[in-house]
Amino acid sequence: MKNLTLFKRVRQSAIGLLGCTLLTVSCTDHDGPQVPAEPASSPEVVTSWLTMQLKIAQVMPASPPVHARRWAYSGVALWESLQPGLPGTRSIAPQLNGLPALPKPSQSLNYYFPASANAALAAINRVIHPGISAATLARIDSLEAANLAKYQQSQQPDVLANSVDFGKKIAAAVFEWSKTDGYDNATPYTPLVGAAYWKPTPPAFGAAILSNWGKVRTIVANSDAGAEQGAPIAYSEDKASAYYKQVEELYNISQSLTQEQRTIATYWPDNSWHNVLSQVLAMEKPGLAVAAKAFTQLGIAMSEGAISLCKGKYVYQGVRPVTYIRTVMNHPDWNTVIPTPPHPEYPSGHSVMSAAAAEVLTDMLGENYHYTDRPYNLPAFEPRQFNSFEEAAAEAAVSRVYAGIHYRKTCEVSLLQGKIVGQNVISALKFE
Repeated sequence: MKNLTLFKRVRQSAIGLLGCTLLTVSCTDHDGPQVPAEPASSPEVVTSWLTMQLKIAQVMPASPPVHARRWAYSGVALWESLQPGLPGTRSIAPQLNGLPALPKPSQSLNYYFPASANAALAAINRVIHPGISAATLARIDSLEAANLAKYQQSQQPDVLANSVDFGKKIAAAVFEWSKTDGYDNATPYTPLVGAAYWKPTPPAFGAAILSNWGKVRTIVANSDAGAEQGAPIAYSEDKASAYYKQVEELYNISQSLTQEQRTIATYWPDNSWHNVLSQVLAMEKPGLAVAAKAFTQLGIAMSEGAISLCKGKYVYQGVRPVTYIRTVMNHPDWNTVIPTPPHPEYPSGHSVMSAAAAEVLTDMLGENYHYTDRPYNLPAFEPRQFNSFEEAAAEAAVSRVYAGIHYRKTCEVSLLQGKIVGQNVISALKFE
């Protein structure tokens, strides 16, 4: 496992990119006023698009698995458009599940690969978000142009043209691959009949979502091998049963929530681990390769976790606490702190995906990395401090208990599931 010392040592080495390293060409001067060029080792192309995608997530709400899938494919496009200019690294394309051969840079042309990454991220963000607005497209165009303008201070027009063309080709190929993963499977879902099984929940009583997400093709083959934690506690209405007792615990917690517990319940509206990454990169200021790897690996791990958890949800199809408490326990007016998501109870999505994310960030920065989390989408909330990413994942998990939407045991075993998914992704993908 990589620790913080190693991370900083790699950062200081500038990741093998010195000055304006190209595939076969070096920096050139231009006439007129000289503006300091962005060093080729700068992670700004990564961090700028990280910020942009967080903004897109704010204006295009979607469930965490859907957002994770978009992060994952944009990460693949980022790495594959940038990697040929990162000495000591390798393409992950041959390691991915069913990805056809990608375009290669021409040996007869010169490239500046940060410009390739900029073009690739712009291109894939235009198409990976269904229903994207004209205003958001304009923001994407603006960021792409702003980054390109920086590169024009040190790179020749033909080099940039080659680089942009390569980045667009990578994005197009990755997007075509993404369309074949089955994410749009619309096979109808019919809930099972019986008290033990999921029913639509208040306040919207909407139909179940993500019922086919567990069948989405994983980006890394067998990424959830060994992760599944078995069946949940067996359903029962017997007051002496383990099932009744876990519901009773949740109900009792709901009757005496402290202000801190209520804050935790509402602090984790989505799995905003890319916002955590954004803050970490701003603090640590790593080189380009480290930032790009982190962006890519985090998105893939969270997306794989989402597929794994949705698979389990529609195997077990467990009833949600609000249904049981209102009917079996006869508290018809009881409610959750936040609306219950419209899908079965077991396993817990926040727990699985947060644990997978924490595993990636821990591998990068070490087990006892203290940080302050400033939420990107909750302006009324005070920042929260954590002594490790695992501690933060545990809080994300228990937030679902305090919110009244998951049982404690569900969250505990789901953390284990996500941790294993994260470990599998780390072991399977070789970036160096």
